[in-house]
Amino acid sequence: MGGMSDCSDCRIDTRALQRRERRVLGTVLTINAATFLMMLAAVYISGSSALLSGALDNLGDALTYAASFAVVGATLRTKAKLALFKGLLIAGAACGVAIQLGWRLLHPAVPVVESMSIAALVNLAANAVCLAILAPYRHGDVNMASVWECSRNDVIEGLAVIAAAFAVWMLGSGWPDIIVALVLLVLFARSASRVLRAASRELRSPVTQA
Repeated sequence: MGGMSDCSDCRIDTRALQRRERRVLGTVLTINAATFLMMLAAVYISGSSALLSGALDNLGDALTYAASFAVVGATLRTKAKLALFKGLLIAGAACGVAIQLGWRLLHPAVPVVESMSIAALVNLAANAVCLAILAPYRHGDVNMASVWECSRNDVIEGLAVIAAAFAVWMLGSGWPDIIVALVLLVLFARSASRVLRAASRELRSPVTQA
């Protein structure tokens, strides 16, 4: 009788955990979607490559949070497949930044510092809130751990964009914006590689394949 009661408690705890995860993912999804729209408008006004990298990152995060929300409570194999998809999205963001950087190198310009700075500060604040919300799940399953990885990258990206805006203002040059965008490009590529490797290991795991 005690064993059956313990099993029932386990199912209740699992359902409660899944509800919490869905609530958390829904919150960070909303924040990232709103931030993406704000950043997109700021990119149009300022012409900043570093801001574009942040906007694309927020879009990728919003999509991956939505996908993560859908697979809460799913099998390990399904979650590993989703993590693989997240890695590809991060790599796609890196490609988008690379294309825009190539265009900027051919058409140099100084970003509008005011709009760039305001957007960067709002973006950093939003990313910091998301990271704090996701912190308890950073050592969770491959699904939630990869979500936390995305959010941590967002905070680093936010700090880098603020540094770029300050340097553009100090120097009156667009090169700091381009350099920071290049650094973020490397960050995206490394993060994509880590997520893809983790997802591949999970898919090859005997536990996942069972």
